[in-house]
Amino acid sequence: MAATQERPTADRPERPRPGLPGPESVIEFRGVSKVYESGDIGVENATFHIDRGEFVFLVGSTGSGKSTLMRLLIKEHEPSAGTIRVSGRDLADIDRQRVPHYRRNIGVVFQDFKLLPNRTVYDNVAYALQVTGHSRKEIRAKVPDILRLTGLSTKLHNYPDQLSGGEQQRVSVARAFVNHPPLVLADEPTGNLDPETSIGIMQLLYRINKAGTTVLVATHDAHMVDRMRRRVIEMQSGRIIRDEASGLYRPSEQSTGEFTAMLRGDDGMPLQRRGKTARQRTAEELFDEAFGDDDR
Repeated sequence: MAATQERPTADRPERPRPGLPGPESVIEFRGVSKVYESGDIGVENATFHIDRGEFVFLVGSTGSGKSTLMRLLIKEHEPSAGTIRVSGRDLADIDRQRVPHYRRNIGVVFQDFKLLPNRTVYDNVAYALQVTGHSRKEIRAKVPDILRLTGLSTKLHNYPDQLSGGEQQRVSVARAFVNHPPLVLADEPTGNLDPETSIGIMQLLYRINKAGTTVLVATHDAHMVDRMRRRVIEMQSGRIIRDEASGLYRPSEQSTGEFTAMLRGDDGMPLQRRGKTARQRTAEELFDEAFGDDDR
């Protein structure tokens, strides 16, 4: 990412994205609410759209509604009100028997990987092709390609328990993308990973997006969101409270107390005297190398 890139300031904030969907919309929520049997509100009156080729971060504290929104998209939950469309199709028109077919045609990356423990890396990825009707010839051609893309070409005969957490998540990403779906949903894909490994996973999602796939990432990774500066949708108590085309994890406004704490640092030492650790520096250098070709 270029160091000279101009960024929004407190005096010139990013405008929220318009609410009207266009013909290029891959995801469209219109007045969507989800109320659980307990009475708890998961999502309240959500209206937004995501266009083809966008990379969007979904942020918010625990319990804000991010996971509910993602589960609505994969039809794990049904909305209490409103309309959800994916690639122009109303999800209400997909009956229960067709839900597995629908899910196979979008890519989903989970925080806990959800790999088949008794299958090798190769077979975990090949399974995503088998269930969508690909021939053995197609599988033999596609799986090695996606494993090379995700840096797993030397691990194809390994089982999940023989892999690190980062490698298991790479398998999950490979499985999600091997069908080249129009949409990839990633729910906390770096939540269980260290900062350096997280950068590698996010770089994979970035490459997938650059190939034309729409990517929606639900995350708590503030550092990654702030450095990548993609569109940010923020949720709070089930409602969408912010939608910025190139946003930060949190708005830039700070109280006097927060500003004073930032200047002093956690241990009371002025920031100019607080050095970064070697791990922090390495992570930042890796980030700049991974995303330095971004020309947006």
